[in-house]
Amino acid sequence: MTSAPQDFAGRDIGGTAYELAEGAIYEPDGDTAWWLDILDRTLVEYRIGEDRLTTHALPMMASALARIDGERHVIVSEDGLCVRQKKSGTMSRYMEIESDTDATRSNDSRVHPCGALWTSTMGKHAEDGAGSIYHVFEGKLTRLFTRISIPNAICFSADGATGYFTDTRIGDIMRVDLDPQTGRPTGEPQVFAPHDSAPGNADGAVVDAHGNLWNARFGAGIVAVYAPDGSLSRTVDIPAGQATCPAFVGADADRLIVTSAFEGMDESARSKDPLAGHVFMPDISVEGRLDPIMRL
Repeated sequence: MTSAPQDFAGRDIGGTAYELAEGAIYEPDGDTAWWLDILDRTLVEYRIGEDRLTTHALPMMASALARIDGERHVIVSEDGLCVRQKKSGTMSRYMEIESDTDATRSNDSRVHPCGALWTSTMGKHAEDGAGSIYHVFEGKLTRLFTRISIPNAICFSADGATGYFTDTRIGDIMRVDLDPQTGRPTGEPQVFAPHDSAPGNADGAVVDAHGNLWNARFGAGIVAVYAPDGSLSRTVDIPAGQATCPAFVGADADRLIVTSAFEGMDESARSKDPLAGHVFMPDISVEGRLDPIMRL
């Protein structure tokens, strides 16, 4: 690992800058963290115990991945969902999503404790209201919410009874009651944390073992931690302004990584934010949860 600046308590993983790193998850097999650079069409594999980083070129933009088993992932891409063989890198189409248009791409996604996938789309130029959030369960695709500009913060409580999401352009983090057996909504979304509850803009999120929601705040260089009642309980600093996605890592989910981006930054902005786009592991202990397995 490469050390980050001295005023940051933590590590800069690999010392590499990504234009738009997102979709971080952890896989116990191989003690591996994964994330994607959406715009560079790259999948990144980081073996934590070995401190070894490997990049895999992808044929399309992809924004997230989900665990299936020790041999395969689901890649969430602009072409829909694909199954990727980890050893060979070969991919096969599993499900088309919005295949009737090339104006949208995938964005934030997470697996519900029951094995259902919530995934999302947005306009390739972040057009107003061009995106949607979908539910994928045992081969069936259902649109849950539409007219979303930048869907983010998709995550779930440990018991599967609550789901969260946001439209980053609006900024309110929403909560919605779910059927724990299917991951489908049983009520209407309500505001969990308003847009001005923390600096920056709501991006990716995860929920820990105690029901606290950890939300990357794009533009503020922090992860905001919300208690189950929606109150802001703490913030965790990272040394890059455009924080994008947190993930719990380690066999006990007791550490945190945070991706970031340099998307949209000119030379002057990057000179003021030299670690923009890097991936960080803050030197804190957490009580997180591992990502569930997606049920195909």
